[in-house]
Amino acid sequence: MGNAELLSIHVHPVKAFRGQSPREAAVEPWGLAGDRRWALIDHGGKVVTQRQQPRLARAAAELLPGGGVRLSAPGLEPLTVSVPQPIGTVSLELFRDKVEGVLADDAAHDWCSAYLGADVRLVHMDDPATRRAVDPEYGLPGETVTFADGYPLLVTSTASLDALNSLIARGEHAAEGPLPMNRFRPNLVVAGTEPWAEDGWSRLTIGGVGFRVAKKCGRCVLTTTDQSTAERGREPLHTLGRHRRLDGKLVFGQNLVPLSRGTVRVGDRVEIVG
Repeated sequence: MGNAELLSIHVHPVKAFRGQSPREAAVEPWGLAGDRRWALIDHGGKVVTQRQQPRLARAAAELLPGGGVRLSAPGLEPLTVSVPQPIGTVSLELFRDKVEGVLADDAAHDWCSAYLGADVRLVHMDDPATRRAVDPEYGLPGETVTFADGYPLLVTSTASLDALNSLIARGEHAAEGPLPMNRFRPNLVVAGTEPWAEDGWSRLTIGGVGFRVAKKCGRCVLTTTDQSTAERGREPLHTLGRHRRLDGKLVFGQNLVPLSRGTVRVGDRVEIVG
């Protein structure tokens, strides 16, 4: 692990939208600054992701100074959305969690609804320090998370992706590979490890910032969605099901919780401390 380094950083300002790949990012207790502070909800208040709407893969969100976002998508003029004033909240449901969020303005709702052809609203998490706790089965008291699936950050490794692609190449859906890392929508991508080395990690530091490994990341149908075309296939779930079924989940990557604030930068040394 002596040569392991941070290869890339990925921030997704709006959950399920395409994100950005900055050279550095601030680490906050609930994740990378600006990551998944926004999400779409349907008319019943449930969060909408690529699981229900794979077309979201082709919509992009750029984080703006102050926390606002610039939205873009095929067929629509880009739209700038400011952080709404937290004068009131709406209740929403993200998996099993009940969370409060602040509605964006009507122009944002109209833009997102027009793109998806469905009635959706855009919401912002005003206070990630208090709105949503990490799953208590794997989280510690006081740990919180934004609109990410369940944990503040997701780390993956290039060695494991190469190993997975080698398995796909030998399987019945070889034509679908090799898959790019964006299928897994990580926050941090590490190079210089052995394949699947992350299975044994419990704590690590990146550029001096500490992280606790909460649990292995179980993967869903979203990973079968081509992030450029929004079309779905069979991989990687078919191959993960045959080779990476751990604790009843199809596993790729590790969920992290920050142990300290700081800044991570592309090229930072990655050290496994436990």
